[in-house]
Amino acid sequence: MNPHPLAELRCYDAKAISRYYQRRPWEAIWRTIVILWLFAGFIIGLKWDEWFNQVERNKIQRATQLRETLTHLGPTFIKVGQALSTRPDLIRKDFLEELVKLQDQLPPFDNTIAFRILESDLNSTPDELFRDLSPTPIAAASLAQVYRARLHSGEEVAVKIQRPNLVPILTLDLYLIRWAATRIGRFLPLNLGHDLTLIVDEFGTKLFEEIDYLNEGHNAEKFAHNFRNNPRVKVPEIYWRYCSKRVLVLEWINGYKLTESINLERAGIDPQSIIEVGVTSGLQQLLEHGFFHADPHPGNLFATKDNQMAYIDFGMMDQLDAWMKETLVDALVHLINKDYKDLAQAFIKLGFLAPETDITPIIPALEDVLGEILGKSVGEFNLKTVTDRFSELMYEYPFRVPAKFALIIRSVVTQEGLALSLNPNFKIVDIGYPYLARRLLQGESPQLRRRLLEVLFKGGKFQWHRLENLIQIAQTDGNFDILPTAQLGLQYLFSEEGQFLRHQLLLALTEDDRLHAEEVQRLWNLVKEDVKPERLWDAAVEAIVDLSSRRASEMAAGWFPTAAFSSFQP
Repeated sequence: MNPHPLAELRCYDAKAISRYYQRRPWEAIWRTIVILWLFAGFIIGLKWDEWFNQVERNKIQRATQLRETLTHLGPTFIKVGQALSTRPDLIRKDFLEELVKLQDQLPPFDNTIAFRILESDLNSTPDELFRDLSPTPIAAASLAQVYRARLHSGEEVAVKIQRPNLVPILTLDLYLIRWAATRIGRFLPLNLGHDLTLIVDEFGTKLFEEIDYLNEGHNAEKFAHNFRNNPRVKVPEIYWRYCSKRVLVLEWINGYKLTESINLERAGIDPQSIIEVGVTSGLQQLLEHGFFHADPHPGNLFATKDNQMAYIDFGMMDQLDAWMKETLVDALVHLINKDYKDLAQAFIKLGFLAPETDITPIIPALEDVLGEILGKSVGEFNLKTVTDRFSELMYEYPFRVPAKFALIIRSVVTQEGLALSLNPNFKIVDIGYPYLARRLLQGESPQLRRRLLEVLFKGGKFQWHRLENLIQIAQTDGNFDILPTAQLGLQYLFSEEGQFLRHQLLLALTEDDRLHAEEVQRLWNLVKEDVKPERLWDAAVEAIVDLSSRRASEMAAGWFPTAAFSSFQP
């Protein structure tokens, strides 16, 4: 059987895909008819229930119909259902329970075909490759199915085998979605339709990366390296000898689904602890590493008995440039400070607003939306509230969603949805704010130290209340220790880089012709329970010694090579 002409595509190419299907319009037309027909049946069923007051009676039937419709339409539409299955605040509970099944309860494809792919790609039979191999798949997802196996060397592994003929299926759906985005975009407000095609292209690019399992293996190793010092994040080992573009063999992880909080508790796993690991590791991916998991749905994440968060799928990942990470931190700092003018500038830099946009009318709109949300209580802040309010703003102001940030928003919103499924009262800022405060206070890099100064100084004046707020917020993070932070602060304060801060602190202490003893006392009251005098003294001495050693090294580096060289001159 001849392979499909598009099967040789190594990466997503919108132009090549478009050329192919434009010469074969009957394929696109037939697929469009199938999609419209299936969704029409579902929508008519919903309306029928409304008209005849049978919504409650038929809700399970309709939920099953939606899942079966998406399953019948294949991988692209299953991906949409997977994203919706993580949003209990957006989807009816009956629909949610069915859509969760799209993660790993899809119909498997024939074993004979799977083992044929295995043998074709690895040039060995299953018996030659594995001591044991499950006779049927233990999970079937949108793009692959997974078998449990044991290598001849004894390691227990998961064997992931790609579904057959994926490229022709995906390219046709992507062509139709892109065609619809191009036509529909022009009728939407500028801010909604502007990047619609780019978002489809970004999705297509990531989908093609996801079906390249060699790429996924490299992603897993990069992700593991980023979290090498975090024992709470588990990443499976890749067995490269048994991998190909369509086959991936990785370490077997014994874990529990994040949507089953009762099972977690029975296994001795603390759901709140897992939520904290998930949210913190998600923030680390975006703000520290810049390499993030763009598809953290329940089928890709597990909790282990060691209270670890295990990531098992690395097909859909993305990379942020350094300036993007820095600007994201800037935006969060401006949000905390309620500096809406600077926040609007950050939106321009990130691409949410065009460079030529007049931000004058946007600043009060941001203040109205975010000021109201932040003004109520930090604990009431959640992404659902923000996205709902921003949806209203997008009709009035030229906001748009850059293609890159569509994946980021999806990732963060999905993680919030997972946390909500474990704890309906979860608020992302309960973990996000302490993490950011700790990062700022520790100031490990010049960029973070600069941002801390931006938080603490406004209009040339030291903001005592902001420092108090940061410490209070950071203290809610169980990982925050004030002494290492104080040590870093002392090292910075006595360094050449800290000259400006030393001067500003002296001014702050005597600002407005008075000694600010009251503010200093309040700060001491915040930290005194965590600080023993002997520990504080040790930290101060260690900071000064470390700083002196570094200065001596720098001075020696400056003159020693020259002196040594001159002593050997004839």
